[in-house]
Amino acid sequence: MARNFPHSFEVCTCKHVTLGEIIYAIKEKGAKTLESLGDLTDAGTCCKSCKNKESDIGVEKMELYLEEILKKFNKEQ
Repeated sequence: MARNFPHSFEVCTCKHVTLGEIIYAIKEKGAKTLESLGDLTDAGTCCKSCKNKESDIGVEKMELYLEEILKKFNKEQ
């Protein structure tokens, strides 16, 4: 995550889940896995392209993945 993204950045386009919602789920609700993030926000539960590069089925790759966000915040804790 070299680039800074605003909290309004849509990480999961299928379910319209923003970075702010993801951060809230991690910091305030204790999400530590992709599964718990999906349970709390629905992110990554549809096409799964936003989970990580390996799951990204799109022609144009996502700019930010759930796995990257989790890794960043799990390091900070």
